[in-house]
Amino acid sequence: MRFSTLDDWLSWQEGLHPSEIDLGLARVHEVLCRLGRDKPAHPVVTVAGTNGKGSSVTLLAAIYRAAGYRVGAFTSPHLLRYNERIRIDGEEVADELLCQTFERIDQARGEISLTYFEFGALAAIDCFAAAEVDVAILEVGLGGRLDAVNIIDADVALITSIGVDHEAWLGSDRETIGREKAGIMRAGRPVVCGDPDPPASIASAADALGARLYARGVDFDIQHQQNQWRWRAGSRCRDALPMPALRGRYQLQNAAAVLMVVELLARQLPVSQAHLREGLGTARLAGRFQVLPGAIPLILDVAHNPQASEALAGNLRAWPTPGETHAVVAMMADKNMAEIFSALIPEVDHWHLTGIDTPRAAPPEQLEETLTALDQHQLTIHASVAQAIERVRAGARAHDRIVVFGSFYTVAEAMAAAYTPSGPVASESIAGDGVSNIRVEG
Repeated sequence: MRFSTLDDWLSWQEGLHPSEIDLGLARVHEVLCRLGRDKPAHPVVTVAGTNGKGSSVTLLAAIYRAAGYRVGAFTSPHLLRYNERIRIDGEEVADELLCQTFERIDQARGEISLTYFEFGALAAIDCFAAAEVDVAILEVGLGGRLDAVNIIDADVALITSIGVDHEAWLGSDRETIGREKAGIMRAGRPVVCGDPDPPASIASAADALGARLYARGVDFDIQHQQNQWRWRAGSRCRDALPMPALRGRYQLQNAAAVLMVVELLARQLPVSQAHLREGLGTARLAGRFQVLPGAIPLILDVAHNPQASEALAGNLRAWPTPGETHAVVAMMADKNMAEIFSALIPEVDHWHLTGIDTPRAAPPEQLEETLTALDQHQLTIHASVAQAIERVRAGARAHDRIVVFGSFYTVAEAMAAAYTPSGPVASESIAGDGVSNIRVEG
């Protein structure tokens, strides 16, 4: 075996390929075929979108696990441990299994160079096949059409909300980005779009390819019923559903599309009403409006684009506090900071700015300059996320709260600071990818 520890494997993978991102399927598909994993024996759901991918994967996995199925779930990036990316029956795969899987991939690839993310996608597919899962749920890392996850033909493709992010790779408008996300569609197979106002490019791509599109508000929809909700698709109806355990008003949008996926796979993977209710009520996902309770509550949200910051602002409004809201923020330099901050300005009383340990990070002075131009003057610069949280807590008053956002890195540093020697600080409700240096999505 090339390496005996997971850390060594990951460090080596980071420098194996000439570039961190190399969108394209030829190299990774060739390795998949050499592994003999190009035709999965189980149904596959591929999930793409700007926001809501992780939540949708989590909801689907929770529903199918509640129904007794063996579920493989691949997500990215991770927060604290690489193993978070590949889960079987809700459990992170062990270091030993990952090392063995990486060795098989390394042997199969020969002279083919792979990126860090491509190694991970192949590892997930290989692990799921070896574990003989009943269903695999794969989250796209970047875009869709050229993402490594797209080497597998999805039985059902799920496209969540479409916003503007990663313009350098995907384009600068929703129509162009929608076409990239639509690349996960397959001819003759269903695709679900959960965005209530999708770009026209989604339907155009489905028509051109011959994929059957199921669109929110056309083929399926939801209706609120006090503290419950109803889902309907044609004559098919699911009544008296519990609100998703994942926090955030936008989670109903994710859940509606997830139920359409469940309906489309019902012949292969039937799910009862009781199991559906159980899955909706037990789904958990770190870093999506996750609340760590205490004298001064800590809210963790990986929001890192304008659409996500608007959702975060809406959640803060829906959960008001009589005290002040302190925002601890660090983000990547290539983000649209003005738009991200603008959505949150009405909800934030004091901004606490810092950097994160990655070459792509914006210096806190750049954040300060953007906020000053937006007429924000309650600004404090800190040396780190952990220091910012510590100092805010030291000076906070009753009913104040802290919201940490801006990237997966930012939330990961906050989570690491919240851990104690005996384990993690309890979370009131987990909802909505040593920390790796490759987290493109943040």
